[in-house]
Amino acid sequence: MSQLLNREREIIRINPDDKEKLQYSTNAGRSWNHRFSGQSSTGKIEDLTDNGREILATTAKGLYYSTNEGRSWNKRSR
Repeated sequence: MSQLLNREREIIRINPDDKEKLQYSTNAGRSWNHRFSGQSSTGKIEDLTDNGREILATTAKGLYYSTNEGRSWNKRSR
């Protein structure tokens, strides 16, 4: 399981204190900023995957994708 992704000039991670939120760093992890505050439809984020033009998140409520570096998420339909 990946809790952290390296994306070009950012590192994106699942918040270690609140698994429904994402954080990002632009200085190699020395400091972290909030990226995604969570939403009831996604639930806890379990895993992150870099899929090229999108980020995939396995969550307690299914598979979600983001095309804007994790700022917003859409459920992936099968």
